[in-house]
Parts: sequence; structure tokens; C-alpha cells
Amino acid sequence: MRLDGKVAVVTGAARGQGEAEARMLAEAGARVVLTDVLADEGRAVAASIGDAARFVRHDVSSAADWERAVAVAEEAFGGVDVLVNNAAIWRTAPVAEETRENLEEILRINLVGPFLGIQAVVPAMRARGGGSIVNISSTAGLRGIRGHSAYGASKFGLRGLTLSAALDLGADGIRVNSVHPGVIDTPMIASIGVERGAGKAPRVPLGRAGVPEDVAGLVLFLASDASAYITGAELAVDGGLSSG
Repeated sequence: MRLDGKVAVVTGAARGQGEAEARMLAEAGARVVLTDVLADEGRAVAASIGDAARFVRHDVSSAADWERAVAVAEEAFGGVDVLVNNAAIWRTAPVAEETRENLEEILRINLVGPFLGIQAVVPAMRARGGGSIVNISSTAGLRGIRGHSAYGASKFGLRGLTLSAALDLGADGIRVNSVHPGVIDTPMIASIGVERGAGKAPRVPLGRAGVPEDVAGLVLFLASDASAYITGAELAVDGGLSSG
């Protein structure tokens, strides 16, 4: 699958899944704008990709930051064809112990951010005759998971946003799909105390934890013309975890 001539914006691209997604899209021929709040790490990733990449420090909950990210894509590469709403935060707590502050922060990044991103890129995508928006949700957006009330609410909300946006934007040639990773070995899982690098995952039918490239491969497919007739889809990348 090739993305020659396409321009992608990938949020949360300084490390983990977002970095893998940005690298894979660039390797397929896309020019990529990487965004993140982790400025030093993001600049280093963009520099390692080369001339086909730019980095923008970006708070996804800021409409002004979204305008700036889109402007960089337009000025550097001529437009936007692909948006990957990857940036997210993940915190866990039993529902009775969850705080309103934590809930609001998770919703601000995980749901308001993608909403603002969709609004920001639509004019640029319309100008290019269409595009592809890939929202990175979670298996926590497909089923309830103990201790994930706030995170799960944000990811179920992202599912709803994806479906409505797919209906609203189909006539513009803009496809909107959601990807639902399971246990993926990234820095984010380490941040909540999950051991990285263990490899084995007994509850996963395929018997292993995923790696960022497992998610990035599906993102590449959804960004490409190979998925031209797919919109409003909800695709799990979880080794079969959500099957039963």
C-alpha cells in the first residue's frame, strides 16, 4: 500500500503507537506532520524521518493549536489528506473512587481533542476532494473493563463521534473509521503499572501482547486507497481479546 502524494497529521506521535504510525505512513510515501505535547521527543522523531516530516507542539484540546497544526501541513506540504487522532491519556480507578477532575481531563484529551481535530481538517480535506480520518479508540470502547469508567466513557464517546462523523462527511468523500487496540506494548501501559516487554498475554487468543506496528499497519490500510469503500467501521486490533 502506498500513500504517495498524501499528507497526514498524526497526533501523539512522539512515541509509542503514534510514532509507529507516523513512521509507517512516511515509509509508504506520505508526508507527515507529527504533533505532541512532548516537544523534544517529537522533534527527534520528525528529524529521524527526514524532509517528509514536520513537528508541531500541540495540545489537542486547543482549537488554536489545531489551526496551527493544519496550517503547518498546508504550508509545508500543500494540504491534509489523512488525520490520525492518536493522542490519548489513560488512567484507571474504580468508579466509586474516580474524580470529576480526572474524568474531565480524560474526556478533554480523548474525546474533545478528536472532535476539534475533525473540525479543523474538514476544510482542508474538502479542498483536496476528500480524505481519511482514523480515530484511535480502544477495546475499552467496545466493552466494559473494570476500573476504566472514565477512560471507557471517553473511548465509547469516540466510537459515537466516529459513526456520526462518517455519516456527516461521506458526501464530501471523507471517510471516518475507528481502530480499537487491545493490550499494546507502549510507554502508556507502563504509566499505569503494566509490565512492558513480557510478550505473553494468556487472556489473548493469539497468546501475545501487541506491538505498535500491529496498530500502525491497520492505520496505513485505512489511510490508503485500498480502504476507499470503508467508512464508519470499528476495527479491533487486539489478538482476539474482544471476541468473547
